[in-house]
Amino acid sequence: MVDRNANALADQLLALPSVDRARLAELLLASIEERDTDATSAWNDEIDRRAEEIDSGLVAGVPAADVFAEVERRLSR
Repeated sequence: MVDRNANALADQLLALPSVDRARLAELLLASIEERDTDATSAWNDEIDRRAEEIDSGLVAGVPAADVFAEVERRLSR
């Protein structure tokens, strides 16, 4: 009975738009992954540091299209 219910639920969820499926996937993964608060804090510090470097003009961003073009160029060698 559980298998049939799970399969029916899966069928319903797979019929949702991709944005909704992605959000559900994030929620499900978060519910089974352990949170590493040290890693989260370190990532937040890194994000703040990088944002400050951009805001202060110390570094400049590169447009995504340029980055992807460079990756394509390197991969096609």
